[in-house]
Amino acid sequence: MNRPLKIAIAGLGTVGGGVVKALAARGPELAERAGRPIETVAVSARDAKKSRGFTIANWQQDPLALIQSDADVVVELIGGDEGIARALVEGALDHGKHVVSANKALLAKHGKVLAEKAEKNKLQLKFEAAVAGGIPIVKTLRESLISHPVQSVKGILNGTCNYILTEMEASGRSFADVLKDAQAKGYAEADPTLDVGGGDTAHKLALLSSLAFGTAPDLAAMRVVGIEQITPADIHFASEFGFRIKLLGVSRRSFDAKGGARIEQVVHPAMVRARSPLANVDGAANGVVVDAGEAGPYFFSGRGAGEAPTASAVISDLLEIAQGAFTPVFGRPVAGLAALVPAGPDAAPTAWYLRFEVLDLPGVLAEIAGQLSQTGVSIESMIQRGRAPGEPVAIVMITHATGGVAVERALKAIAASDKVRSRPCMIPMEAA
Repeated sequence: MNRPLKIAIAGLGTVGGGVVKALAARGPELAERAGRPIETVAVSARDAKKSRGFTIANWQQDPLALIQSDADVVVELIGGDEGIARALVEGALDHGKHVVSANKALLAKHGKVLAEKAEKNKLQLKFEAAVAGGIPIVKTLRESLISHPVQSVKGILNGTCNYILTEMEASGRSFADVLKDAQAKGYAEADPTLDVGGGDTAHKLALLSSLAFGTAPDLAAMRVVGIEQITPADIHFASEFGFRIKLLGVSRRSFDAKGGARIEQVVHPAMVRARSPLANVDGAANGVVVDAGEAGPYFFSGRGAGEAPTASAVISDLLEIAQGAFTPVFGRPVAGLAALVPAGPDAAPTAWYLRFEVLDLPGVLAEIAGQLSQTGVSIESMIQRGRAPGEPVAIVMITHATGGVAVERALKAIAASDKVRSRPCMIPMEAA
């Protein structure tokens, strides 16, 4: 058998530990598939004495020491878009070592620069584990769905948010209450901002956009809205209309009046039809729908995080490197990556769910309808429940397809009314 592929692992948390255990448990089988053994020659973690269920060999206090090891590949599982993680990846590539990473933040922010470095040094930079855990969506977009132009990618890419929304629907509890429960069960971090605010999904979407459309990753061109303002009432009304609320990362191609390609990137809570594939991705699972045009739509679903699925994605990348497979980092040579030209906010008109908390007084509905009409927003259906004269009640509407700018303008005017008791809610309807 050929000489071993030597690897050094930085970070022995859930994923890193899973990689070590999988290599130990399935070493001979993986060696047969790779054509050579995969040997761990150095590791670095915060605490060498921590009990992990396996023995740490060749431990290094400083992760950057892995750059000087005799490893062929550095596996970066530290996280963060700057600091040690960035220095380690850049240093490894500068010193002739391939890199496998699960670091979506680093790649979303510095992906093009790192891809240039890898390409210049004829090295591989692989990141299947950075997006959707064990779902092989990176490889699919980079290598499989290439015969026809991808039109859109839509995904549930954050298990924490999906768990929270699923539990809110099942229990009727508030966002804050379910978040506390998610933290207690380990589904949410002590500081959940990156997850519930949409930032984690944004990092992953930037990578999927690059792979799908041949552009450099671009976070600056993305609109991001989290799930913090979603209420049990919104989830209930969504069900009445035949929809479920999911946090989606959406990237899609459109064309301007002159035929120029534009890419819309948005992270937002969205209404998806209850019988659609994405609507039925529950709990901490992830799901992705790819519209590959003439090649047809494709749906991928599975565990988006956790030891086994994410470690599996890392090992998949290691096997490809061991086999000598070379593919451009984002599916194209760096010189072929175009600058992402963002689509305007109204590039893809859609229907909107609108909820108003108003005083139950004569003329309120007419006032709301009048403001919507003035900006060209028409109403398709409406729900108004109960009578409580002088007390707040909910009015819920679904609009016909229209641009979000007009809806926002109307809602700003409506919110100024003394009959409106809280900020109006608007959620897009996504066909998925």
